[in-house]
Amino acid sequence: MPKRYLPRLMFLMLLGSIRLTAQNIHSDNGDGTYTNPVISADFPDPDVIRVGDTYYMVTTTMFVFPGVTVLKSKDLVNWEYCSNAVPRFDFSKCYDLDSCNRYGHGQWATSMKYHNGKFYLLFITLNEGGFRCTAEKAEGHWTIARLPKGFYDPGLFFDDKGKAFVAQGYNKISITEVNDSLEPVGPDSLVYTGDIRKGLEGTHVYKIDGNYYLYCTYGGVDGIQVALRSKNIYGPYEEKVVIRDSTPGINYGIHQGALIQTQRGEWWTMLFVDRGPLGRFPSLQPVTWVDGWPMVGVDGKAVVTYKKPNVGKTYPIKDFPTSDEFSGKSPGMQWGWNHNPDSTKWSLTRRPGYLRLTTVGRAEGFMDARNTLTQRPFAKRDESVPTVATAKMELKGMKDGDIAGLAVLQDPYAYIGVRRRGNSKYLVMVNNGKLLDSVPVSQSTIYFRTQLSNISKKAAFEYSFDNKTFRSLGNELMMRFSLKIFTGNKFGLFNYATFAAGGYVDVDWFRVE
Repeated sequence: MPKRYLPRLMFLMLLGSIRLTAQNIHSDNGDGTYTNPVISADFPDPDVIRVGDTYYMVTTTMFVFPGVTVLKSKDLVNWEYCSNAVPRFDFSKCYDLDSCNRYGHGQWATSMKYHNGKFYLLFITLNEGGFRCTAEKAEGHWTIARLPKGFYDPGLFFDDKGKAFVAQGYNKISITEVNDSLEPVGPDSLVYTGDIRKGLEGTHVYKIDGNYYLYCTYGGVDGIQVALRSKNIYGPYEEKVVIRDSTPGINYGIHQGALIQTQRGEWWTMLFVDRGPLGRFPSLQPVTWVDGWPMVGVDGKAVVTYKKPNVGKTYPIKDFPTSDEFSGKSPGMQWGWNHNPDSTKWSLTRRPGYLRLTTVGRAEGFMDARNTLTQRPFAKRDESVPTVATAKMELKGMKDGDIAGLAVLQDPYAYIGVRRRGNSKYLVMVNNGKLLDSVPVSQSTIYFRTQLSNISKKAAFEYSFDNKTFRSLGNELMMRFSLKIFTGNKFGLFNYATFAAGGYVDVDWFRVE
């Protein structure tokens, strides 16, 4: 190779390395250690089980569908998408945003078990009650059934004596015997009342060395993880705080999750931490048994960087997908619709290589609009460094009154987009329902970009006509984690009608830098 090409080659290699490093969102350090959070995104209320040499995790997705997301891993550190157990939830018109919604409601705190060759998921919704999902393989197909009774923060347990139970409750924890269909066959028996403070919940049930353990949390940002122990599933139980970490930083208030034993006999726990506007991040912690209690972390503190679990082999480092060129048959598994989508109003085949979003009915505003496609932002290891997402959108198919663009969805929300009025189009920035800027635009292809930081809690919005020079519009969104929504802030691609349905936009790609 001529020497004159070497500087350019070295520059390109360095640039590629920088880009690769920027994209890495995994916790595996590549040297036998990992750094928490094990997943830097909103995967709350985790339950984790091991089947053979594979680990499975289910978390809360609330009102997003496909939802009830199941992840899988070979080493508890490197996770990937496995399936969405519930493609859509047709148990109330509110999940269709039909005159009502399920923000802050929907599916939460799912319990996962594998029993007699079948996977079980048990969860509750605040309005519709309890549900059971079953599948022979975690990858699906999952079958959903509504139960005659719902269980608050359920902890499903199959005894070695052939019986099944569910632990449940808020502050007052009860045990209910159920059949294989998870229908109650006995009364709710109160076994423990929280006595550290109000709010004992998130119960998971285990039988270890002849003892029954209820693995629970006193929830909140400053959460406390406890274990209750008894020789009988109906008690009486004694209580032990297994971790109460108030150290400022990425493990503050770590709580609620699952106990896991590796195939090599090690014990671990997957809990989560409230990490601000981007939501609640899973944290993997070692467990040491002391006098029959599963003590979490090291010397009473949750670990930040620690040796990986011993699972007998070393597995490749994995990153979750974030960007999407929309060249497949369906959006990538990182995506979920805000409530149930209207499947007739979006397509990847009408114009191959593009996501076409056609307006669905008439919406009063952004939060009422159907077919907003969302995904979780992943925080950088240095959370002060913003996460940057850009979407290329073609707007020729818009109709009068249509609004389309790129959003950050929570309460409050904000977006940058284009609104068509008559034959004219306007670039707009809306912050929590307020129009803050409007600029006439004649271009039909626009790049929308948002930059957000979990530390500053700010999201900025920009636009470009060439994907090179970006201009700010409006002001910054001060992101919050509001319990009215109960999931972390999400990116959203949207197109909705304020006058009449039928207009469309084509999204060429969505890329996270």
